Amino acid sequence: MPSPARSRLRLPRGRAADAALASGLFLVVGLGTLRSLIGAREEPWAVTSANWVLIAVACGALYFSSRRPVAAASVAALVTAVYYVTSAYDGPLLLAVVVALFLVAAAGRLHAAVVIAALCLIGTALGTFRGNGDVNQVALFMLTGWFVAMITLGGLRHSHLARARETEERAATRERLRIARELHDVVGHHLSLINVQSTAALRRLTKDPAAGADQATEALGAVKDASREALRELRATLGVLREAGEAAPTAPAPGLDRIGELTDAAGAAGLAVTVHRTGHTGPLPVEADLAAYRIVQESLTNVARHARATRADIHLDGEDGRLAVTVTDDGRGPAADPARTGPPGSGITGMRERARALGGDLTAGPAPGGGFTVRATLPLARTTATEGPRR
Repeated sequence: MPSPARSRLRLPRGRAADAALASGLFLVVGLGTLRSLIGAREEPWAVTSANWVLIAVACGALYFSSRRPVAAASVAALVTAVYYVTSAYDGPLLLAVVVALFLVAAAGRLHAAVVIAALCLIGTALGTFRGNGDVNQVALFMLTGWFVAMITLGGLRHSHLARARETEERAATRERLRIARELHDVVGHHLSLINVQSTAALRRLTKDPAAGADQATEALGAVKDASREALRELRATLGVLREAGEAAPTAPAPGLDRIGELTDAAGAAGLAVTVHRTGHTGPLPVEADLAAYRIVQESLTNVARHARATRADIHLDGEDGRLAVTVTDDGRGPAADPARTGPPGSGITGMRERARALGGDLTAGPAPGGGFTVRATLPLARTTATEGPRR
């Protein structure tokens, strides 16, 4: 829910537009007031000159309406009141107040617009009663109609701008979450492997430098490969943030056709991984293929990071227009690792968000016989239209 301060949106205008509004209004009001210079004189030239200054001030106040809408409307209303008291002519300066009320309402200050309009109506009634001994009900009714119409239109304009701003903010939030999820999946997986391999290399070199040199070298080679792959995927992910006009990234998005890279990396970390495929598992729509790959990747990352498992099984089952992805491990159960039974971390949350974004679902929790199971169901028919070459 937007805060009150955020709900008072400013109209999307710049200084040039403000100047154009004030100048245009002065031109219209000035043309309507020129009759005071034509024909028989009803007021001294000094009064006429002073009234033209009032016209300029009232119209010029609208130059500040985008930054100080209430102050601008108050000045316009006050100066207009002075103008009608001192002038012998009923010029169209009231138009400045009408426009100012619209701008106040469009800025989200409805209460202020209503108060200013009410004061103007009261002042008009008192002025006509003092001058004529009676209230001009027709003029007052017409003026009320103008004020109500402008405030209503301004309120509608504000609501439209507020909805547009909220839509933009929701889209930006979704994009930030998507990028955060991608970075978590890309960087987290490879950093976990790097941590496991570097820890193993350090342990072997510390325990027996001579005997563990070959194993340490192999582990450091795996660290090198994992870091290189992390950089490659990170560059591809950040490529979507390029500014307009720059070359778009052309690297293909990863999918289940690259699941062998994940199993090889996990194997280098000491985890035996078996992949079982049944039904239709490829080729898949791009979104479902990427989501399935990331779910498998994050699941193996969690196994390497938390489970202390020796093996993991990946089951891919495609049937009835849906793909079921199941990853199980033989790691520690909840009794041995209470942390895994607590609230889901960002990894599980990210996997669940990926599945739900495609209309699917994901569950994760301890397996009955020990270990941990992640199961995701992804619909394929919904994303068939996007199937094609990956970019």
